[in-house]
Amino acid sequence: MTRVMLCDGHVLMRGGLRMILEAADVEVLLEAPSADDGAKLAPAVRPDVVLMDVVPPGAASIAAIRKIRRDCPKAAILVLTAEDGVGVLRAAFLAGATGYVVKAASPAELVDAVQTLAAGGRYVHPTAGAAVADQLSAALTPMAVVVSGPGGHLSKREVEVLTELAAGLTNAEIAGKLFLSVRTVENHRAHIFQKLGASTRAELVRHAIDAGLLGSG
Repeated sequence: MTRVMLCDGHVLMRGGLRMILEAADVEVLLEAPSADDGAKLAPAVRPDVVLMDVVPPGAASIAAIRKIRRDCPKAAILVLTAEDGVGVLRAAFLAGATGYVVKAASPAELVDAVQTLAAGGRYVHPTAGAAVADQLSAALTPMAVVVSGPGGHLSKREVEVLTELAAGLTNAEIAGKLFLSVRTVENHRAHIFQKLGASTRAELVRHAIDAGLLGSG
């Protein structure tokens, strides 16, 4: 039997999810009232799947996903959100989530997502669309790319920020897309310019193209 832990701040939502899952012979081990509580409790109950609500801006949930991935690596993490867009997908999957389902999903779709993750697969809700899935795949790629300059290597997060800067996004847009504060993005941006020895955005674009982060056209 698949074993699930629920992380959602709404009692009624947790109750509804429990009813849906238990009707499909899925065992609900625990209901956590917040992402932070779920991250603390997951290692003790060791669920097969963690079903976590992510409410924009979602910083606490993204941090919780990272903690669960670190402390309970065998648990699959299914993100539940009303936000149907690449920003949530990108942040959640980069943090370690393995599935995504929208709150408008049917009970059957929710159960299918849980069972798919429990079996070791990934699940992206169909309404996300192929285009969003393609963007997510591209978003994950920079993590394996090494970018360096006179000031040293960029960190994985700096590579992500460089990619978005080169694509023309503003600091505020990057902050929303990566679930960071604007101040954090500004700090990453300053470090990127320093490490690459760049002084203009055009130079950043050239570094991004040379590293394969953007198409040459």
